[in-house]
Amino acid sequence: MRRLLNTLYVTTPNAYLACEGENVLVKADDEIRFRIPIHNLEGIITFGYSGASPALMRLCCERGVAFSFLSSSGYFLGRVTGKAHGNVLLRRTQYRWADNEDVTLRISKRFLISKILNSRVSLQRFIRDHGEKIETSELSLAVSILKQLAEAVEGIENIDILRGIEGEAAREYFRCFDTMILYQKNEFSFYERIRRPPTDNVNALLSFLYTILSHDVEAALESVGLDPQVGFLHRDRPGRSSLALDMMEEFRSYFVDRIVLSLINRKQVNGKGFVQKESGAVIMTDDTKKIVLSEWQNKKKEEITHPYLDEKIPIGLLPYAQALLMARHVRGDLDDYPPFFWK
Repeated sequence: MRRLLNTLYVTTPNAYLACEGENVLVKADDEIRFRIPIHNLEGIITFGYSGASPALMRLCCERGVAFSFLSSSGYFLGRVTGKAHGNVLLRRTQYRWADNEDVTLRISKRFLISKILNSRVSLQRFIRDHGEKIETSELSLAVSILKQLAEAVEGIENIDILRGIEGEAAREYFRCFDTMILYQKNEFSFYERIRRPPTDNVNALLSFLYTILSHDVEAALESVGLDPQVGFLHRDRPGRSSLALDMMEEFRSYFVDRIVLSLINRKQVNGKGFVQKESGAVIMTDDTKKIVLSEWQNKKKEEITHPYLDEKIPIGLLPYAQALLMARHVRGDLDDYPPFFWK
């Protein structure tokens, strides 16, 4: 299993990134504010307008460090990567599978069952940990419905019906999300999932961290030789990393949603850290982004026993572990793809 390295997050709007030998430099106001050896990094993510030298981008490509540019609100703008890794035969098999309705349906079911059951575990754990503080009937009903939806997945023979179940499961899960927000309800009420753009503080947190997660999953897929844009559950669309979105479904409730609820319920963030623009979009202040990204990095270092590999790995390596399992399945080393199940 590969080593968990760091991701460099740059939130200073006037920052300029450069390199000096094997070191990455972050400059602001003509001063070097931060320096880190390239071999300590697996990714660089910038927010807002951040310039970067061609020499640094070349160094990142040579060292396999993914370099992503995001808007200040976390909207993906672009990505610099080096040569695609892996065997061309692996990707050719992946493309053939994506064009095969039976294979697409089978693999899509794996992603969806993982998403539904992990969402269900999230609700069950909340009932267990906080049941004495809240009325749990709504959550218990959702737990039951999610179980029924998961059981129904295997019998579905149409990909569009499967996508319909995915939407139904997501709505059922997010219907309970506001109940899991225990504190700061005036500033962090949640009614529904709103993506483009997020128009409340909770959706701003979710969208921001889902974008960060997508970066990690894309990088993991590329590192094992798979094409992040050719997926199964999500339809092909220019510019969309469909396979990364497929695999993200396994981690949303386990990773991102837990962090968001923890940040709010532990009062690590508050309403003053969010700004609503004239368009109605809500974005985080730079200070709040730093708090969120710090919590994200800390969470990635925690260890978990992988349910299929049966070995302890940092949570931050889960996307890589699943990408590796998917590559093994596509190569024929595994009879089926084992998704991540939260126990």
